[in-house]
Amino acid sequence: MKAGEPGTSSEEASHLPAEKALGEPLLSCEKLVIGYGGKAMLPPIDLTVRRGQFVAVIGRNGSGKSTWFKTLLGLIEPVSGSVSRAGPHVRSAYVPQTSAIDALLPVRTRELTAWGRLSGWNFLRPFAARSDRHAVDTAIDTAGARAIAHRPYRELSEGQKQRALLARVIATEADLVLLDEPTAAMDAVAERETMQRLCALSRERGLGVVVVSHDLIVAAEHADVLLFVDRETSAIVMGDARTVFCHPAFRRQYGDDYCQRAPPGPHRGTDAG
Repeated sequence: MKAGEPGTSSEEASHLPAEKALGEPLLSCEKLVIGYGGKAMLPPIDLTVRRGQFVAVIGRNGSGKSTWFKTLLGLIEPVSGSVSRAGPHVRSAYVPQTSAIDALLPVRTRELTAWGRLSGWNFLRPFAARSDRHAVDTAIDTAGARAIAHRPYRELSEGQKQRALLARVIATEADLVLLDEPTAAMDAVAERETMQRLCALSRERGLGVVVVSHDLIVAAEHADVLLFVDRETSAIVMGDARTVFCHPAFRRQYGDDYCQRAPPGPHRGTDAG
């Protein structure tokens, strides 16, 4: 949508297909304007991410995805508006692109996963508790990383590295997970498997998941809500695949083909202003 032109209203969102009711709010953007030096890049964004909801952020390079994501993480101050979590009880975790991790890091996948449990560590209890070891084992299995559990991180392929990072974030037992293009270095099969795992985590564990994705179709097949941002046309479009892919702002950037191919998806709606 262009500034001041709604894409998906709250009323429209309520009519999106629903698999099951979403949980409590975890993260809210209220009239959030992102940018640098006080200059807005996009119109205000109103969005609430709830427990059990999967949100995929899409758009071309330079569209504002990374700036919005960094604003959510608190790395960049908003131009105006706010980003807030539901309360101190909401635990969040971040999965960066694999390039953000030092390739020379002398650590194995299992050790990297165990880092996700460090928040409870203290010098009086320096060795992992049984509950921590169980959480690490579960995270490795859930991420499909059992075969690489004892391999050095620096020797892994890019796709394997991303599975190791996913295992680490699962081990945190966070309520809200933010992932920056987690499938960017994967082949098509690994990419789809990873998105399926994230979707399952959202459904089965009630995680709120926010993913920046470059693959439009795979994102649309798995996410409950798509958030399309486009700095060039000052556009924000939010909703299911058909709502987003058939919107004029999206079609201007990607053409008409995606509108015709829009998957029905497992969408359960969004809180959007």
